Amino acid sequence: MSKFSKKNYSLVAPAVISAAVAASALISGAANAQASSTGLSANPIAQNVTSVSQLSDVKPTDWAFTALQSLVERYGCIAGYPDRTFRGKQATSRYEFAAGLNACMDKINEIISAGLADKVSKEDLATLQKLQEEFAAELATLRGRVDALDAKTAKLEAQQFSTTTKLRGEAIFGLAGASDSSGIPPTNTNVVFQYRARLNLDTSFTGKDLLRTRLQASNTNGVGSIAPALGVANATRLSYESGSAANNFEINRLYYKFPVGNAFTAYIAPIGQTEDIINPLNPLESDSQATISRFGRFSPLIRIASGSGTTGLAVAGFDWKLSDKVNFQAAYSASNAAAAIGNGGVTGGDTKIAAQFVLKPSENLTFGVGYANAYNAASANAASLGSGLNSENAAGLVGTLSGIKSNTVVGSLIWDITKKFTFNTWGSWTFADFINSAGNGSATYTSWLASISGKDLFSEGDLAAISFGQPLYITSASNFVANSPSTPYQLEAFYRFRVSKNISITPGVFFVFNQGSNTLNGTATVGVIRTTFSF
Repeated sequence: MSKFSKKNYSLVAPAVISAAVAASALISGAANAQASSTGLSANPIAQNVTSVSQLSDVKPTDWAFTALQSLVERYGCIAGYPDRTFRGKQATSRYEFAAGLNACMDKINEIISAGLADKVSKEDLATLQKLQEEFAAELATLRGRVDALDAKTAKLEAQQFSTTTKLRGEAIFGLAGASDSSGIPPTNTNVVFQYRARLNLDTSFTGKDLLRTRLQASNTNGVGSIAPALGVANATRLSYESGSAANNFEINRLYYKFPVGNAFTAYIAPIGQTEDIINPLNPLESDSQATISRFGRFSPLIRIASGSGTTGLAVAGFDWKLSDKVNFQAAYSASNAAAAIGNGGVTGGDTKIAAQFVLKPSENLTFGVGYANAYNAASANAASLGSGLNSENAAGLVGTLSGIKSNTVVGSLIWDITKKFTFNTWGSWTFADFINSAGNGSATYTSWLASISGKDLFSEGDLAAISFGQPLYITSASNFVANSPSTPYQLEAFYRFRVSKNISITPGVFFVFNQGSNTLNGTATVGVIRTTFSF
């Protein structure tokens, strides 16, 4: 730029101004194009103006006003920002100048091609020719970049998966070992190396709705089945277990979520789960990036009558935003069609109606109050509430059990103590009635969990947490003998660190005391190293 002077190039000043604005338009356009593919926000794209008076920060007293007016009226190669500002005092690089020069040259070529060559003065053409020679290298580089971008865009359009659907994937490699201290032979110790792979096909027809189809395959039969205490198979289950047949691809989710108005979101799923619409209110609920245990994910509001918790239920529900601080969520769930063989489906088998108020009185506090009314069909475990945790054992019922009716109340809290540290907790009470041919029984269950977590402690993207809680436990019973001599507890700690944007590793350990509510079962120790790949 130092080679120019006003004496030799009368149009340099307006050209520079035009270049800066045109370059801003090109750069903003490129940024927005990239943002649309990554989901990130970008600066607004500059807009062409037809009169210099449309630029709010350009005044007739400005030294470049006449040059700007000439470029707008004669060649139309001046652009302004969406807020109708020009920002002519911004610095410009040689490449930005070349981009603006190229834009003005294209405009002049359009004028000449339209047979209006007399509208372009010889002085302007001579100046443009000298500028073109001076910036030949930058113009060539710019055109090369544009050609490369056009070729890449054409390739992406030809090879794109879908105009409405995005493909997202996740794979988990899990190395886990478990043992217990019951002293009951055989020795219950084992180590497994497992995987779980998921592909989500996320489709949107309006930009605000979501149709999700999830394919899944795994061999995660669970630590609970390879090192269980006597009679307790599920107390040490892992968060990422699938509960499905090994190495078989299946449809794990199929739901449609869509807005109705500005404050109402509806959800319907032939294969879904209540946590898709009822907020779990647990910042550590992710089975691939946070908690390593099944118990650490959800409260009984979600867990009760969830089947295995992995094969999916038929669910319908909604999330209604009552105000900026209050949401009301509700869902009805039932055994999916695969379980509807004589005793299942929308009105049979395991069913549940759940509702929850979510209150956010301030930016760092979130409260939840939930209620669930559930029915669980009879099963081998006389007191199974369908949590998939097997910590609610009971025995002594006489006759034939046909089902269990339960009412559950849950209170939840999330407190962001600072930007890095969060405390969350929930507590629940479940009142169950056992429908029995020889006289009904009843029981009261309690459960709770408290956690504290810290994020970005040592590097961006890491997460550390420690949790302590009590799985479902019968605190009182009537008309049967509760097989619950001891209170079960669980202690968990993990640390997740990011290897890269798409890879994270989470080592962790948890202990289950008095598995199955029985001190004879000892304390189970489970160690996990979970590696998660996302793409």
